Amino acid sequence: MPLTPLDIHNKEFSRRLRGYDEDEVNEFLDQVIKDYESVIRDNKELHNQMISLQERLDHFLNIEETLSKTIIVAQEAADEVKNNAKKEAQLIVKESEKNADRIINESLSKSRKIAMEVEELKKQASIYRTRFRTLVEAQLELLSQDGWDALESANDALDIREANEVY
Repeated sequence: MPLTPLDIHNKEFSRRLRGYDEDEVNEFLDQVIKDYESVIRDNKELHNQMISLQERLDHFLNIEETLSKTIIVAQEAADEVKNNAKKEAQLIVKESEKNADRIINESLSKSRKIAMEVEELKKQASIYRTRFRTLVEAQLELLSQDGWDALESANDALDIREANEVY
């Protein structure tokens, strides 16, 4: 058990004939008590400071650990967001490619349909021109002939031609 200032103060020394001067010893002991009290007080203050600093250190260590965990979680979340964004981008690209293929196929189909319609219109125009030419030739022939007999026979011939072309 350590000495206290009270222990020093209450210490009694035995007296001898040729001993030390009692006043000097008492003055020295008083000085030792003051110094010892000062040392104890400083030690207690330093101990309290150490406890306070240890608490602060523990607090900052907890903050550091929390920040480290937060950074790790944030990094994992960022990686997950990045991976999800890549997957979503790939899906968008695939969907766009499908849409592009569909649009191309529809365009080709429409193009073929229009080409077939154009060919059909060309055939109809050719038939129309042939009929119109025949009609005009028949009319010219009628104009070049004199008489109603020729008109009737030309009209009959025209009816026969039209009937042949229709079938």
